[in-house]
Amino acid sequence: MKRRKFIRDTAAAGLGLSLLQTPAKMFAAEKKAKVRIGLIGVGARGLGHLDLCLRRDDVEVVAIADPDTAYTLPIAREYIAKAYGATKKVAEYTNGPEDFHNLLKRDDVDAVIIATPWEWHTIQAVAAMKAGKTPAVEVCGAADVQECWELVNTSEATGVPLFGMENVCYRRDVMAVLHMARQGLFGELIHLQGGYQHDLREVKFNNGKQYYGGGVEFGEKALSEARWRTNHSVHRNGDLYPTHGLGPVGNLINLNRGNRLMTLTSMATKSRGLHKYIVDHGGEDHPNAKVGFKLGDIVSTLIQTSNGETIILSHDTNSPRPYSLNFRVQGTNGLWMDDQQSIYVEGKSKPHTWEKADSYLDKYDHPLWKRYSKDAAGAGHGGMDWYVINSFVESVKRGAPYALDVYDLATWYAITPLSEQSVAEGGAVQYIPDFTRGRWLNRKPVFGLDDQY
Repeated sequence: MKRRKFIRDTAAAGLGLSLLQTPAKMFAAEKKAKVRIGLIGVGARGLGHLDLCLRRDDVEVVAIADPDTAYTLPIAREYIAKAYGATKKVAEYTNGPEDFHNLLKRDDVDAVIIATPWEWHTIQAVAAMKAGKTPAVEVCGAADVQECWELVNTSEATGVPLFGMENVCYRRDVMAVLHMARQGLFGELIHLQGGYQHDLREVKFNNGKQYYGGGVEFGEKALSEARWRTNHSVHRNGDLYPTHGLGPVGNLINLNRGNRLMTLTSMATKSRGLHKYIVDHGGEDHPNAKVGFKLGDIVSTLIQTSNGETIILSHDTNSPRPYSLNFRVQGTNGLWMDDQQSIYVEGKSKPHTWEKADSYLDKYDHPLWKRYSKDAAGAGHGGMDWYVINSFVESVKRGAPYALDVYDLATWYAITPLSEQSVAEGGAVQYIPDFTRGRWLNRKPVFGLDDQY
């Protein structure tokens, strides 16, 4: 009851702001020929964003902020020197983790890309919006629901929009399936699945030349993500990374645009994977073999929507397995499954027999991939990282609504603390806040429209 009361009270507190500052006012009338960008975080993920920004004629990288001067900053400097030559300088803010505030004080920064450890995302996004800089924010899960409301309330109060950087929404097969669904191939959608199933027991840092770190070390002795990400597995038990699954399936059912999430319930297995990996690779006497990990090896979350669909999300990062996002899109006329790229369409497929989805994916290739696939060639994660940056930059240039906005990001982020609460309460049902405050009833879908960019 305390949690639900908090959510209601927070929503009510922000309601006056939302009425004064409607989403339509969040976008400037002034159009830009070039976007001046600062990057907060140029580690393993941020370097990819930096590279894509440096390739664009309509982007000027003005500044970067990152306290890691030993590993990430020298690589970022190489990227910048290669793109801009020796004459153009990009400002650096490296004096500790709070130095990003000085980047935000610059008058020559229009927007920022935030690719930092999870616990910094909301802090930096809120600071950016208050400074009038449009943030694009990497994905994760929030520490609590209050974070999610803080993002929404700040965006509405300042009139500064926020872009959620969920790259899997732009994966080529996922967008093809979105196109199939919108063409009615699967009939009315009734059930969806997605998740993050990725063996991360040995987190490594790739600088574009070789791999560093990984193994059984995490915390201060490790590098890159292993310095901070594994620590979440020590202290938390829930779906720590829901966005890769929820973002794409949310677009399929028009999440926050005619549909919304209502409730969830989560359960977790026992925790065995990380301890076993440390013992197997570091020995029983390794100091980390004594660490107690709270995160269950597999966390399953069941979600109910207002329109009657169900969604199952899975989180599985501490067990031996091939990579899979476990997508399943099922309707009254058939379904598609990500693993093995299987499809079944009633009236087209042989009864009770799976088909390979290749011919369908080719036939229904999304118009955005047909239009921009050459531009996306060579970009990270099969090209979908290019689409994320392109969507953000084009929206800033045009003063146009974001395909993935603050309401989407807040909804995705909220799954983590709510799943933690559900697991802690033995799978008890948790109510998912409506971060749009009722606007979902009339908001129209914008992601992946044929005339989009």
